[in-house]
Amino acid sequence: MEITTHLFINLSLLIILLFISLILLEKSKNFSLSKPSMITLFIVTIWLCIQFSYAPVSYARFDLRMIPIVLGGLYVGIGPLLVIAMIGIRSLYGVDIGLWQTLAFYVPLALILWRLYPWFLKQPPTKRIFFTICIGMSLGILSVVGMSFDNLSVNQFDAWFGFLIMPSLGIGIISYGIEFVRKTNEMQQQLIKTEKLKAVEQMGAAISHEIRNPLTAASGFVQLMQDDYLSRQKRKEYLAIVREELFLAEKVIQDYLTFAKPAIEKFEELNVKSELRQIINLLQPLANQYSVEIVTDFCIIGYIQGDEQKFRQCFVNVLKNAIESMPHGGTLHVSTEYSQDEVTIMVKDTGVGMTSQQLERLGEPFYSTKGKNGTGLGMMVVYSLVRAMNGTILVESEVGKGTTFHFEFPTISIKKMEQTGRV
Repeated sequence: MEITTHLFINLSLLIILLFISLILLEKSKNFSLSKPSMITLFIVTIWLCIQFSYAPVSYARFDLRMIPIVLGGLYVGIGPLLVIAMIGIRSLYGVDIGLWQTLAFYVPLALILWRLYPWFLKQPPTKRIFFTICIGMSLGILSVVGMSFDNLSVNQFDAWFGFLIMPSLGIGIISYGIEFVRKTNEMQQQLIKTEKLKAVEQMGAAISHEIRNPLTAASGFVQLMQDDYLSRQKRKEYLAIVREELFLAEKVIQDYLTFAKPAIEKFEELNVKSELRQIINLLQPLANQYSVEIVTDFCIIGYIQGDEQKFRQCFVNVLKNAIESMPHGGTLHVSTEYSQDEVTIMVKDTGVGMTSQQLERLGEPFYSTKGKNGTGLGMMVVYSLVRAMNGTILVESEVGKGTTFHFEFPTISIKKMEQTGRV
């Protein structure tokens, strides 16, 4: 059973190579290969088949090179190219009668595969797999018939068993693998498309809802102002309300623009301690209103690169949410830690906390833990701005005990700050 054994080794090498290719594709998160990569892969498999072929005489080499040639010809349309490469590789093992027999066998096959390629791709997957298996079996039969003209002293049962089973089995397995990869890729693309459409629908609905409310209110007061008998004082009040509602609509649009394009055009050195103190001073009246005590513990130093306005916008949202999560009072801890690599900002409240499901969705567009009282814009903007400043966010929370935010930003080295005169 020498022929069957060597063909089995060929098949094992092909399956191992296929398995490695699938792993690399999965790691790259892209179930697709460029055409040059596929050509290289098929040529390597042809070389492996010829290198580990069975050669009972010097001019005859029995292997499964037909598998990559058939699959490459039908699935990629490179049958003639692979045959040319195969002939070149085969000539390295000797220019003999076996090479001329190879030419006579594979040149017509290359032309047939090239003509079948457009028709083949239009067939359903199951029909493609069945068709490739039939071709493999037919080529196996032709190979055994060709041996009879060479008068080789080989075991006929071994030859028939090996060339009937191994080519069709190998082509069937690898063809199924190719169809699996193609189907997976199509499903991924369809899923991505569906998610994008869903996001667009949600964004449209959210923008429409959030902007319609202030515009409806503004429109109503504009209609009231059309009353000729309206007093001057009332007209001023209505104008103030209209201005406030329009400002609210503008803020909603600005938040969406910040999320959609959070890139920071100009980075500057920010003193984290100083910036946080100004933000806390700004929010102190709100904290007093909610009976919230703000406790701070800041490092003496700690500089990061970012945009001052966007940094303040980010942490105003975070601290405001933390305060509002304690409607019956509590304590808000704001602290910083400094290391050579990063500055960590921790915001910890003793509020209502969040469930694991809420934590998973935190920062998603249009999601708010405040229910009807929230627009779902605040934390969405926070996550976008932190990413734009090369930072990361880690959130821990427990229902009834509070929430802790960990913000980490790359620090500016002491040496650099000395050079810029900041220290």
